[in-house]
Amino acid sequence: MNAFTIKDLENLSGIKAHTIRIWEQRYNFLKPQRTDTNIRYYSSEELKALLNIALLNKYGYKISHINRMCAEEIRDRIVTIGNAEAQQERMVNDMIKHMVDMDIAGFEEQLDSYIAARGIDKTITQVIFPFLEKIGILWLTNHINPAQEHLVTNLIRQKLIVGIDGAFSHVSVKKSVLLFLPEGEHHEIGLLYTYYLMKSHGINVIYLGANVPLKDVEFVANLKKPDYVYTHLTSVAHNFNFEKFLHNYSIRCGKHPLVISGLLTQQYKKKAPENIYFKRSLAEVMEYVASLR
Repeated sequence: MNAFTIKDLENLSGIKAHTIRIWEQRYNFLKPQRTDTNIRYYSSEELKALLNIALLNKYGYKISHINRMCAEEIRDRIVTIGNAEAQQERMVNDMIKHMVDMDIAGFEEQLDSYIAARGIDKTITQVIFPFLEKIGILWLTNHINPAQEHLVTNLIRQKLIVGIDGAFSHVSVKKSVLLFLPEGEHHEIGLLYTYYLMKSHGINVIYLGANVPLKDVEFVANLKKPDYVYTHLTSVAHNFNFEKFLHNYSIRCGKHPLVISGLLTQQYKKKAPENIYFKRSLAEVMEYVASLR
């Protein structure tokens, strides 16, 4: 059984921990267990219930009204919400539910139906990336089972590769970017998404993949002379030292500008070294990619 903290529920549902605690006291839909040290933890069923409740609440239903609904009525009401943004959020929530249940067939069926209806481009931007942003925090806190992670990310990886293969731009950009993940970083999805964005914008991409030693990055960068080197850090090995990585990159490859995105950039509070640039949100990544044209 998955066990989620109140912070996990906050990150996945968008409901503040303080509000979740108030709801627990006033309503019946959340009944957390407690550890021996009196810390709340929540089951998969409670996470799934909260995702549904949070969505209804966001789109106009009072929490007191939702509390009187049965689970089936809540699901029926969610389906009737016509707002396009709400439907995308419902899709992302359903993907999270499939993941925690390890219902990979259901997960793939939802992805395929969205791709069939809206195409791979909109599926990536409207569903896959928001899903990855939501569950990325679980990778950092180890509150997701490795088997769940591997099954889901491998499936998404397949869809992204199909999208990359089919990506095309009528504009050819005379800029090249070398993409890699450092040693200890195996979460390739964010980098593949960046690959997709860049190829869609006509940018020449040199893709090295995951878990690449800096000496190899240095060799290829010196050989190919890219305009930028790019990495996306989601979750790395426990012995990974971000500051040391930045220092070593500056020594080995400092003449090649490095752009870094991902969750780890949001946690790093110091000033970035010279010629290293952080992109701390999807909006900043999109702006950066557009600036290369």
